[in-house]
Amino acid sequence: MKTMIPCKIVYSDDDKCWYVESPEFYSGILTYGSTLEEAKQMAIEAVSGILESYLEHGDSFTIPDMPDLPGWYEIKPEPELAFVLWLRAMRKSHNMTLTDAANKMGVKYQVYQKLENPRLANPTLKTLKRLEQIFDTELISV
Repeated sequence: MKTMIPCKIVYSDDDKCWYVESPEFYSGILTYGSTLEEAKQMAIEAVSGILESYLEHGDSFTIPDMPDLPGWYEIKPEPELAFVLWLRAMRKSHNMTLTDAANKMGVKYQVYQKLENPRLANPTLKTLKRLEQIFDTELISV
C-alpha cells in the first residue's frame, strides 16, 4: 500500500528557492523552501494537510506512482495520516465496510470510525495487534 507522495523538487535560480510540486496528486505548487531539506520538510506538511482534507471530506484520491526521473522525491506524510491510509486500504482490500470492520474487532461503529479519522486516530498496541489479526498482516514484529 502506497503512502508516500511523489513530489518534484526543483531549484529556481530566479527566486533563489526550492519549489515543491506534485502535479498528478495536487495541481499547483505545494510549497517551497530556502534549502532542499527545508523544502522536503515543508512538503511533508503540505502533503499531510492535503491528505487530511481529502480524508476528512471523503474525497477520492489516488497516490500516483513515483516517476523514475531526477529531482523527484517520495514524501512521507505525518505518521497518523500514514496509519489512516493503511487502515482504510486494508479494510477496502478485504471488502469491508466500517460496520463490518467494527463488528470483526468487537467494538462499536463509532470506536472503529475514530481509527480512520486522522485527527482522532490514536491506536493502542493492543488495538494494532487486533488489526493485525483481522487483516491477517504484521504491523509490529517483536
